[in-house]
Amino acid sequence: MKKTKRVTIKDIAELAGVSKATASLVLNGRGKELRVAQATRERIMTIAQQQHYQPSIHARSLRDDRSHTIGLVVPEITNYGFAVFSHELEMLCREAGVQLLISCTDENPGQENMVVSNMIARQVDGLIVASSMLSAVDYHKLSEQLPVVLFDRHMNDTTLPLVITDSVQPTAELIEPIARQHADEFYFLGGQSRLSPTRDRLEGFTQGLTRAGVALRPEWIIHGSYHPSAGYESFAALCAQLGRPPKALFTAACGLLEGVLRYMSQHNLLESDIHLASFDDHYLYDSLSVRIDTIQQDNRQLAFHCYELISNLIDGQSPEPLQRYLPAKIVRRHP
Repeated sequence: MKKTKRVTIKDIAELAGVSKATASLVLNGRGKELRVAQATRERIMTIAQQQHYQPSIHARSLRDDRSHTIGLVVPEITNYGFAVFSHELEMLCREAGVQLLISCTDENPGQENMVVSNMIARQVDGLIVASSMLSAVDYHKLSEQLPVVLFDRHMNDTTLPLVITDSVQPTAELIEPIARQHADEFYFLGGQSRLSPTRDRLEGFTQGLTRAGVALRPEWIIHGSYHPSAGYESFAALCAQLGRPPKALFTAACGLLEGVLRYMSQHNLLESDIHLASFDDHYLYDSLSVRIDTIQQDNRQLAFHCYELISNLIDGQSPEPLQRYLPAKIVRRHP
């Protein structure tokens, strides 16, 4: 098989009948400034377009001392929230001429170390990370080499730049009226207890019960992982234990609710009287027969603030505030 050849500035110069220096000036947008004749500029640009010429990112990186790439590290790209966030962030990067590199960790700290090392080896200009780590020590050290922005999760009392949705107060507000209706039985289904989203959403759940005058029972709290299969298995075990679906259930993420809904669909429970509530919203929830009250994150704003922070930090600026907690919207579908 014949090896394809990349079109270079030298090729464009030969086809246009000009020097390589002249072709380079025109293709780098400096032809008019340095008084290259308009006809020559137009000929060079036409040939470049016809030959599908693309400037070398490596040459641009050497010239600017940047790779013009940002690394994004997420636990799971198939998770609806992370998928929407990644899409929004990629559009912002694309519009700015920046390449976004995405890696997944599967909530595994060891794999997270590996993908971060790979990002650094590819000389990304900055990192945006939804970390599975319990400590931010490694990222504090890394931030001495390149900008790091945490999102979705926080670790300890980190001082690193951070963008997350405030989940405690919205969860408490969502839970309080439901708890008044189902004071005798209200279950919480969360992910790994070590992760800050689980802790924060459980705190909000607990506060909501307290506001409603309901005492939290330890057996109401169920922890697993954020994967849909964990939601399915946990809900199946709970239904088997009770001999019926629970009266009320709050899932701490969209993935967990996906597993719950799959079990309910398979066992003809979508018309049951269960009161479902969840952190994270999905446009398909408006089309389901079962009603679901939710907390809706603004993924577009999350992506915007992450991009703004990392871009300013790459440019050597000190944006304020460095830690941003964004509001969430409550979507009630129950009457």
